[in-house]
Amino acid sequence: MEIGLKYGGTTQHLKLEADDVRVAMVTPKRTAPAGDEADLIRSALGNPIGTPRLSQLPRPGHRVVVATSDITRPCPSARLLPLLLLELNRSGIPDTDITVVFGLGIHRGHTAEERERLVGSDVYRRVRCIDPDPADAVHVGTTRRGTPVEVFRPVVEADFRIGVGVIEYHYFVGYSGGVKAYIPGVCTAKTIQHNHRRMTEPGAAAGNLDGNPVRDDLEEAGELIGVHFILNAVLDEGKRVVAVVAGHPRQAHRAGCAALDAFGRDTVEEPADIVVVSTGGFPKDINVYQAQKALDNARRVVRKGGILLLVAECREGLGDETFEAWMKDPGGSDAILARIRREFVLGGHKAAAVAMAMQQASIYFVSSLEAEYARSLGFSPFSDVNAAMEEALKKVGPNPSILVLPEGGSVLPSVRDRMTNDQ
Repeated sequence: MEIGLKYGGTTQHLKLEADDVRVAMVTPKRTAPAGDEADLIRSALGNPIGTPRLSQLPRPGHRVVVATSDITRPCPSARLLPLLLLELNRSGIPDTDITVVFGLGIHRGHTAEERERLVGSDVYRRVRCIDPDPADAVHVGTTRRGTPVEVFRPVVEADFRIGVGVIEYHYFVGYSGGVKAYIPGVCTAKTIQHNHRRMTEPGAAAGNLDGNPVRDDLEEAGELIGVHFILNAVLDEGKRVVAVVAGHPRQAHRAGCAALDAFGRDTVEEPADIVVVSTGGFPKDINVYQAQKALDNARRVVRKGGILLLVAECREGLGDETFEAWMKDPGGSDAILARIRREFVLGGHKAAAVAMAMQQASIYFVSSLEAEYARSLGFSPFSDVNAAMEEALKKVGPNPSILVLPEGGSVLPSVRDRMTNDQ
C-alpha cells in the first residue's frame, strides 16, 4: 500500500508492506461539487441566508470593508472576491469605496506580492488591499465575558462590513469562518488574548458550537463591531469549492458548518496505535503554529501512549516567537500545561495545545526543521515519512493498528461510543 501525503508543495509517499499491519484511512467524504465554483458562489450570493441580497444592502456613498483571510489560510479569495465585488457594484458601490483588509490576527504581515497573489491581480488593481495596523485601533465595546474589542480603525470607520473566509474545523472555536474574519482577524492582540483564553473552558472544542465560550464571545464581539454579511466556502481535499454560503454572519455560518459536517466528520471503532496525519500541504503546514490544528484532530483517535506521526513541512519554522519560547520549557508538557492555567498568553496557548497531544502520545515529526531543534521542542524528528514509520513500528510492536489522515485539517474524527473530553 502506498499513500500520498501532501508536504508543503510536494508529496511524501508512505509505503506500508507488513502483512500484520492493520491500516484504515479517514478522509473527507468524496463529494462531487454541486456545480461550477463560480456558479456556487453566484448561487450563494443570489440566495443569501437571513439577509436580503447584498446588492440591496449597502447604499451609494457607503464605505465598504471586506475582511478576508491571510496567507496562512487556504481561502480562495481570488475566486470569491470578483463576484462579491460585482454584487457591491450593483448596489451602487464603486471600487474606490471598497477596501479589502487581510485578517492577520497576530500573524506576520504580507509582502505586496503576497497580497496580490491572495486576491488576484485584477482585484488588487481595482480596490485598496491592506494589512491591519495593530497600532491604529479603536475600542468599540466590551463583551459580557469581559473581552475588550479593539478594532483596526478603517474597519470601524466603514459603513458596511463583510467577512470572507473558509469554514474548517477549529480546535477551540469549533469552526472557522463567520465573524472570525474580524475577530481575531482585524483586532488587537489584547482582544485576541481575552477571547482565546477561554480555550481551556468546557465546550471549547473542535466541531462544537453549542455552549462554546470562545465562539459565543467571538460572535458577541462581531455584533459590537457590526459585521453585516459573510461569504464563506467549504473546500474539498483538492481545495476546490464544494459549498458556499452567504448572508447573516450567524445564520449563514451555521448552514456552512452543517455542509462541512456532511463532508468532514467521521468515526472509527477504536483508537489506533499509530495515527499518521498530514495537514494537507501548503499553506496549512506553512509553520508549526498552523500545523498544530491537524495534530489536534489526530489526537482524538490515537490510543494513550501511542504515536502521532505528523507530516508537515513548516518552511517558516514555528511561526511565533512566544510559541517557540514556551515549547522550549525544560519542564516539558507538564510545565506548559500548568503554566497556561496560571497565565494565558497568546502563542503559549498553541504550546499548550501541542502539550496536550504530547501527553496523549509520542509525536514523530516529519518536517524541514533541523533535527536537533525539533528534538529540543519535544518532537522525535524525521525528514522522511517512511523512516518515521519504521521507527514507529518498532516501538508499538506486532500487529499494530494504523490510522491515516491525509487531510488532517479537513476532517474531524472521533472514536465511536466514546465520550471525548478535549479540555
